[in-house]
Amino acid sequence: MALYAHSCGLMCTVFIGSGRIAFGKLSQAMDYGAQTIQIQGDFDDCMAQVQAVCTELGLYLLNSLNPFRLEGQKTIMYRIIEALGWEVPDWIVVPGGNLGNSSAFGKAFLELKQLGLIDGVPRLVIVNATGADTLADLVNNKQLVWNGGNVDQQIIDDFYADLTARNFSPHTCASAIEISRPVNLKKCLRAIDVCNGVVLAVTDEEICDAKALIGKYGLGCEPASAATIAGLKHLLADGTVGKDERVACVLTGHALKDPNVTVNYHKDKLGQFSNAPVEAPNDLAEIIKLIQ
Repeated sequence: MALYAHSCGLMCTVFIGSGRIAFGKLSQAMDYGAQTIQIQGDFDDCMAQVQAVCTELGLYLLNSLNPFRLEGQKTIMYRIIEALGWEVPDWIVVPGGNLGNSSAFGKAFLELKQLGLIDGVPRLVIVNATGADTLADLVNNKQLVWNGGNVDQQIIDDFYADLTARNFSPHTCASAIEISRPVNLKKCLRAIDVCNGVVLAVTDEEICDAKALIGKYGLGCEPASAATIAGLKHLLADGTVGKDERVACVLTGHALKDPNVTVNYHKDKLGQFSNAPVEAPNDLAEIIKLIQ
């Protein structure tokens, strides 16, 4: 967005939480000349303030709350189906943060089915981090459902009131899904209804292991994206997903997002797939020994 604004001669303002932003993203915003405002709070605080500012000043909001952005995100599903020879996979697995992607995917399959372009829709899996598991808690424990659009707002209000009372702030290594009040919650409930969806949460340790495993196969992703593989492992283990079923796991972010998570995982040997650098003296013979 910052680069687009710079290229078009537009003013761009980026809101970030205090110390809660991936440097891979922040560096681009600053480099491309965006005005960066750091709010003393987390993503949810920034989301509330950016909405208020845009309403007050009549500015254009470019966030997953923006319906045009969700329309664009639908095309991810078109590309997956295209790559599979226009066959719909059995499962789509996506990380859940602000729930824009999952909402868009559900809308995409609803429309494709209504248009007669597909015979059936895949099942949808949305994976939270355990440190930011609002959707998993609301769906699995509070039984919040779409209900034909008649969502029980009281369940949501009570849940958020409890977060406020506890002064809760989400914490996970996966910065893209470190969100406790997702703005697309109700749209996502529709996607779950359309796609007979499943929601679960995985730990940061599982996310980091999955990210390293993805890397071993030559694919890069951010930690939030790796939650998909971590979630799939659970669903395979408990039999929810059959080993003969076709699954598409969506990797949503750039590999250089949250690089500190990657480096620390390997350097500090934090998991089974850690690949720590090996120190060597400045001596040719000793270096040769390590290589052989």
